[in-house]
Parts: sequence; structure tokens; C-alpha cells
Amino acid sequence: MNTGKTLFAQIMDFLPWKTFHRIVARHGGDKGVRSLTCAEQFRAMAFAQLTYRESLRDIEACLLAQAAKLYHMGFREPVAKSTLADANESRDWRIWETFAGRLIIQARELYLSEDLGLDLTNTVYALDSTTIDLCLSVFPWAHFRTTKAEVKMHTLLDLLELEAGAIYVMDHGYVDFARLHALHLAGAFFVTRAKSNMKWHRVYSMPTDRTIGIICDQHIALDGFYTQQDYSGAIQTDVAS
Repeated sequence: MNTGKTLFAQIMDFLPWKTFHRIVARHGGDKGVRSLTCAEQFRAMAFAQLTYRESLRDIEACLLAQAAKLYHMGFREPVAKSTLADANESRDWRIWETFAGRLIIQARELYLSEDLGLDLTNTVYALDSTTIDLCLSVFPWAHFRTTKAEVKMHTLLDLLELEAGAIYVMDHGYVDFARLHALHLAGAFFVTRAKSNMKWHRVYSMPTDRTIGIICDQHIALDGFYTQQDYSGAIQTDVAS
């Protein structure tokens, strides 16, 4: 039983803290730190993510409203906005990159045998991106709209070691024919949406069973000059309902 523990503390208990502290020590993350250790910084940002906080001031106010519970959440003292800002700016980014990689491994182990509802023995990778809102006055280089700034965070597609037999699922924003051809040459498969302006022609069609939702199964060839240079040969395409 988790008597007396906040829900946030129970979630934090799932993290490999011994590994985290080893990573922090390796990069000297807590060297000379008198307040807000790397662990507390991580907890503050995790709390912000889980509770949809919109700014450092919002994080500070929300945590201060729960001052009596801070110790049980893993904080030694209230988190000041300025202290958190300094930590986010000065701490070695490799701490978070390394720990994120460790958490990805842990998550993959949890879902390794998860049933996708498909009769597949292949490994499936889903690639996507998300946007992170920023303050335009602080990050003018990230101009997005008149009063808004954003950056886009992508899955590290270029850093993936291509796996033969694996299936890579991505949106049409990731359609790059040189990259798709590299997947093909590696013996992998890819599933994506075609861009509306893609130029191609049908080479031949395969029979399909529309009762299972497949409208057509075709081999196509690209017609664009540059796309032909990037991807030579036919591409198998399936269109599902």
C-alpha cells in the first residue's frame, strides 16, 4: 500500500533513481549546487508536464499552493521561479538525454509483448513530432505567429540504426525519398501518407480483398526528376479504407 504518498510521489517511484544519480554524477550536475538538485529539477518539470503548467511562474505558484505536501513530493523546499530558470539554463543537457534514453528502454520492455491488434511479428516504430510553446519576447528566433513562438521537436529519425524487417510508420511530413530509399535498401518497410503533389504512375496492380479494407495494392514508380534520383525502382503501395 502507498499510505500517505501523493499520487505524484507514487509515479516518481517508478523511475530508476539510482541510474539517474549515476548520470548526474557523471556529468557533475549537482556540483556546487546548494538548492534545487537535478532530481528536484526533474521532479519540478515532470510535475509541470503532468499538470499542464504553462510557465515557470505557473509551476512556482502551483507548487507553493501545495507547500505542506512538497516534502512528500520529493522537494526539500519551495521551488522559486528564478532558481528553476537558472537550473534549466545551466545544467548539462546530456543528463536529460541520457536519462531519457534509459526511460525509453524501460518503456520498450513494458510494451514489448503488447498486442497491436495486428498479425505482425515485425518490430514497429512510430515516428512523429510535437510542438513546444515558447515566449516570443524571450525566444524571438522561434517566431511562429504574430504573438507566439514555437519549436518543433522530432523523433531522432536520423540517429536511428535502421533495422531489417522492421516497419517504420510516419506521417507525410517525413516523406523524404532518399531516406525512404535507405529504409528500403536496409530491408525495412515503411508506411506513410503520400503528399498531394507527388508525381507517380502505376506500374502494375495486385489483386485485393476489399472485405478486409484494402482498396488497392499497386506497385508505382516516381515521375519527378529529383524524386527519381533519390528513389529508383518501384514502390509497393496499399490504400486502405
